Amino acid sequence: MIKRIQHINIITGLFLGILSCKNDDNLAIADDSLASLIKDNTFNVDNVIACASGSANATEIIAYVYPRPGATDIRYYETVSVDDDKNDYQKYSQVSIESTDFFNGYLKKFTRTTAEEKWVIITFFENNELHLSNPIRLKHLTKPTEFSNNVMVNSMEEGMPVFTWGNGVFEDNKIYFQIISDISNELLSGTYTFEKQFQYYKLDNVVLNITQEPPPELDAMNQYDFTLMGVSEDNWVNLFIEKSFTP
Repeated sequence: MIKRIQHINIITGLFLGILSCKNDDNLAIADDSLASLIKDNTFNVDNVIACASGSANATEIIAYVYPRPGATDIRYYETVSVDDDKNDYQKYSQVSIESTDFFNGYLKKFTRTTAEEKWVIITFFENNELHLSNPIRLKHLTKPTEFSNNVMVNSMEEGMPVFTWGNGVFEDNKIYFQIISDISNELLSGTYTFEKQFQYYKLDNVVLNITQEPPPELDAMNQYDFTLMGVSEDNWVNLFIEKSFTP
């Protein structure tokens, strides 16, 4: 009887050992790091327009990305901590969240709940090549995004209003992203300036333009929306302005 029990224990131990090895193998195979994705693809750095802001929820962030026409497989990667090396792609792991439409899909956004500040990189494929954004520094705890409607709209020139704004609470904005949209939330123009002013649709001070088609003339009988993001050097949105206007 003792020998029979010992024989059963040995078989049980071997069985459990096999299960344990199987589980370990599964864990080893799963490599969701950005470094792994880069290793298997031709890639381009600093070729994705992206940033992130806070939201009304203190532990929620929203990462925004401009998916150029033809972009596919948009992914969200993040580090464990903001203390991780932002340039070490091995530190970034993919978070399996789906992007949703922003301005009817002209832009995309990822909504993520996190109690920690981290570094984020957004990627997509275009023409069979991998493209990466610059690292985005989440600051939803230390520098919560300021939401405001404080923008001056000068409609003296018919159909070409001038928008002027200030920095808000934080002074470290490096660039400003302006969006003009209609009441159906269709993006009419998307532009970047270093100055705290933009006139629709003059490109004199525009340093980056994501408007895909010539924008329409604004109708004085219609209402439109102005959206602005004041973005810091590390791609955090300090200031988020939304205001409706008539041209």
